[in-house]
Amino acid sequence: MDWRKRGACRAVDPELFFPVGHGALAERDEAAAKSVCLRCPVRRKCLDWALTAPGFPFEGIWGGTTRGEREVMLGGPRIGRPRTQRKDDQ
Repeated sequence: MDWRKRGACRAVDPELFFPVGHGALAERDEAAAKSVCLRCPVRRKCLDWALTAPGFPFEGIWGGTTRGEREVMLGGPRIGRPRTQRKDDQ
C-alpha cells in the first residue's frame, strides 16, 4: 500500500501545508500543519521522501518539517543533487 494514502494530511486542506509569507499568520499555519503531522502514522516515510525527492527542496511542510529544517538536516540546500529511488515511492 502506498504510504501517501495513509497520511493524516489527506483529511486536511492541502493549502495548510504551504504557509504563505512570513510573520504571525504564516507561523500559525505552519504550527497547525505540524500538529497534523504529529499524529500522522506515516510521518517518517513522508519526511524520508521529502529529503530524497527530485527537485528538492520542496516548499511546505513535509513530515512535520519546513524547507529550512530539512536543509539543515541535509547540511545545506540540495538543489541539483540526484534523487535516490526508494522502494516505497513506487
